Amino acid sequence: MRSAIRLITLSLVASLLGLGTATPATAAVWESCGTWANWSEGGYNLYNNIWGSGAGTQCIWANSHSNWGVTADHPATPGVKSYPNSERPNIRTRISGLKTLTSTFDVTVPSGGAYATAYDIWAGRSYEIMLWVNKQGSVAPWADRYDDFGNPIPRVSAVSLGGHTWDAFYNGGPRGRHVVSLVRTANANAGTVDILACLQWIRNQGWIGDISIEKVQLGFEISGSPGGMSFTMNDYGVTFSR
Repeated sequence: MRSAIRLITLSLVASLLGLGTATPATAAVWESCGTWANWSEGGYNLYNNIWGSGAGTQCIWANSHSNWGVTADHPATPGVKSYPNSERPNIRTRISGLKTLTSTFDVTVPSGGAYATAYDIWAGRSYEIMLWVNKQGSVAPWADRYDDFGNPIPRVSAVSLGGHTWDAFYNGGPRGRHVVSLVRTANANAGTVDILACLQWIRNQGWIGDISIEKVQLGFEISGSPGGMSFTMNDYGVTFSR
């Protein structure tokens, strides 16, 4: 009963404020406002993942690994505050050993705030490959060069890979990591990504070697969402073959 009351209250407050809410009309299978709250379902792991300095509040709900969301109220200050995400673990295969690695996504995101909807693909802790499918506000990828205004300069512009067109950025080791970011040149809220094609292209640039892909995450990297904003994953899945 307490859960149902809280859900109704959230919906009522959001309605009065004109914000909307990511919380479903009926009680979700799992929900939490914990900083490091996590839940596993269908071979995936979900994380609330509030970790940035100066973060506000954030609550997550989920019906499955592919249908979940957060309501986040983070101040409009510099820096990432959270990365709620759904993770497909245990891929554990080198790029050369993968025959396929694809993902579908469908999200609903706010028109304000500062955030990116991004894949985070990990090879241990040394290599991080990010695929930004949409972004809003004052957010930018890591880069190895910037213009006079502090804007990152892509290594390659408008490259067509994996069914999308991206600007490609590379940074050779912030915090001990090699970070490659592909940022979609136009926002998309739904689609399919051939992740393997992106990884093969990145490898051909010499930015990574034949690294072992450990896991694929998709979530919302939120810098600011003042007043409370809703982020919803309507559909998401990762498939691969060796």
